[in-house]
Amino acid sequence: MRNILLIGAGRSATSLIKYLLDHSSKEDLKITIGDLSKESADKFTKGHPRAKGIQFDVFNQALRSRAIQEADIVISMLPASLHIEVAKDCLLYHKNLVTASYVSNEMQALDQEVKSKGLIFMNEIGVDPGIDHMSAMQVIDRIRDVGGKMLMFESFTGGLVAPESDNNLWHYKFTWNPRNVVLAGQGGAAEFIQEGTYKYIPYHRLFRRTEFLDIKGYGRFEAYANRNSLKYRKIYGLEDILTLYRGTMRRVGFSKAWNMFVQLGMTDDTYAIPNSEEMTYREFINLFLPYSPTDSVELKIRYALKIDQDDLMWDKLLELDIFNTEKKIDIVDATPAQALQKILMEKWTLQDNEKDMIVMYHKFGYHLNGANHQIDSNMVIIGEDQTYTAMAATVGLPVAIATLKILNGEITSTGVQIPIAKEVYKPILQELASYGIVFQEQEVEYLGYNPKGGVVS
Repeated sequence: MRNILLIGAGRSATSLIKYLLDHSSKEDLKITIGDLSKESADKFTKGHPRAKGIQFDVFNQALRSRAIQEADIVISMLPASLHIEVAKDCLLYHKNLVTASYVSNEMQALDQEVKSKGLIFMNEIGVDPGIDHMSAMQVIDRIRDVGGKMLMFESFTGGLVAPESDNNLWHYKFTWNPRNVVLAGQGGAAEFIQEGTYKYIPYHRLFRRTEFLDIKGYGRFEAYANRNSLKYRKIYGLEDILTLYRGTMRRVGFSKAWNMFVQLGMTDDTYAIPNSEEMTYREFINLFLPYSPTDSVELKIRYALKIDQDDLMWDKLLELDIFNTEKKIDIVDATPAQALQKILMEKWTLQDNEKDMIVMYHKFGYHLNGANHQIDSNMVIIGEDQTYTAMAATVGLPVAIATLKILNGEITSTGVQIPIAKEVYKPILQELASYGIVFQEQEVEYLGYNPKGGVVS
């Protein structure tokens, strides 16, 4: 019996665990689920004869070492910063490793040693990053294989609320880590290249520079730029591409409304607010507004943001109950971002009967046989419920499939890597299709830049 050690039993692990358990008899697998709480880990095993839960503390070296030694392959679903502790033990005990997180500098530094030991450390094999890489490379390689030259690549992903559960004015609810949503776009300007010219969008302008995208059957979306698109030129082999842009999708109107919080400074995470635990929502909002002996908080925020009383932006603020005089932040030494997150979670948490949605959209512009062409490709996945969410499926299933294919020797390239090789993405995308995770493609008119001079229509 082959032992798969899964570390971290969070919400995104449900579909991953179900896949492994469903394949456990045929593949002769034993699934060991490690979590800080053994009780929490046991909940995922559901009494399955081929699964067991264990207490796992990544900082407990003896416990960590023992669990990894006993495994045939390790999956880490821990926060990204904690993978490195697991990775070092996987190197020490000659174990392959799979994560859904971005490759950190510390992880990349292990590449030569991983290769020298003949190991596979597969990273970025979730949804974004993960399915985005694989679905993009599948089309890019197809274009290259027939002699096409890539001119433009744009890619967008959004974790959103399903249409049937979309019942607030923001058309948004948290479907993954709320903290990451509140801090999105911070840490430097968004960098990309557009028609051969480098472009930068500073954080304070990020949510006012959006692009519209239409998906048949689901309507219109908007997208704002991710922090650094340029690093994907080398990763995808697109060093001479004219346009490369990656972004995050939301429903139209979200970014303009979110920009209110950015302009007020409420998404700042660099300082703590004294006595925040006793502060009401209204008092918190007032921190970011000018002093006035006569004007109300409502009037001051309208002046500050230039919001008319009949503006939908005003209704969106009211819907969040941010002017409440009784509800408290209830977080000691909260940063503005933490306090804002607390307020938003009260209104944007999915209820038990509600569903999430993952949306992904790619644009490929290329030159072939003397003409320019464009392929648009999109994927929409709706969650089943609050256990088997769209997020859990699109993160967990690629991780599970890759794990099994590595274990079975179907993926053999060694080193610290991401799923951009045909050997990796082709069989994984093929199996994902059997779970309904597929892309719809269409040829559209190319309206990009003509490398021989000028814009073509």
